[in-house]
Amino acid sequence: MATALFSVIASAQTDSTFYINGSMGRLAARLQLPELKAGQKCHMVVVCLRFTSSMDDPVVATVASRLLETGFGVLRFDFNGHGRSEGDFVNMTVPNEIGDALAAVAFARNLPQAVDVSLIGHSQGGVVAAMTAGRLGSGVIKSLVLMAPAAVLRDDALRGNTMGAVYDPWHAPEYVVLPSGHRLGRAYIQTAIDLPIYETAARYDGPTLVIHGMADRVVPYTYGQRFGREMPDCAVRLIPGDDHAFSANKAYAASLAAEWLVKALAK
Repeated sequence: MATALFSVIASAQTDSTFYINGSMGRLAARLQLPELKAGQKCHMVVVCLRFTSSMDDPVVATVASRLLETGFGVLRFDFNGHGRSEGDFVNMTVPNEIGDALAAVAFARNLPQAVDVSLIGHSQGGVVAAMTAGRLGSGVIKSLVLMAPAAVLRDDALRGNTMGAVYDPWHAPEYVVLPSGHRLGRAYIQTAIDLPIYETAARYDGPTLVIHGMADRVVPYTYGQRFGREMPDCAVRLIPGDDHAFSANKAYAASLAAEWLVKALAK
């Protein structure tokens, strides 16, 4: 294990892609570390991506850059069926993405440079991060940042309308085709209907920050606000005029996340 980790860390200095084992096959991952002296360690942040995106997503790239500038290590990865990871998108579900996140957290915790591990998740990745933190607890996940967490996905499935694809949720077809061309599988719909998002997230008692744009039309900011009511130690920062992708000012949202993490981890 130690030899494998050393190999990954060495290749990460050139930002190359490597693979870790996830719930549905190998996950493409990228590790970035701040400048560290021999034997020095840093706080690690595992980043969970949004629905249909990859590690090159502009929001994730901006967040990763800001975290590195602040002295954090960053591990980002493509969920199963996304980007360069194995698996088919049609088989992707939130539960198996949680399995992927658990694998990424386990990998990050075993890095010799890791002091501890925190999670950041955007959109559906925010739901995955929140539920993963709820399962693992604050003894494993030091802190948690949710950016426009897409808890609306359960209501979308109940309404039978996911990203503009309309279906009967009680008689879901084998798959539905999204406007993006992705095929959303029956298992995704069936698991989303009963997904205990807030109930699981509420089990996490560590420090949490929700960042949400008030002009978000994909996930209304009220879904982000509910995390603030349901979770024991959760602050909410709303950004007037910003959308789901934080298009108005990604750098500001990334700075909010990084600066809050510094304070949270200093306690």
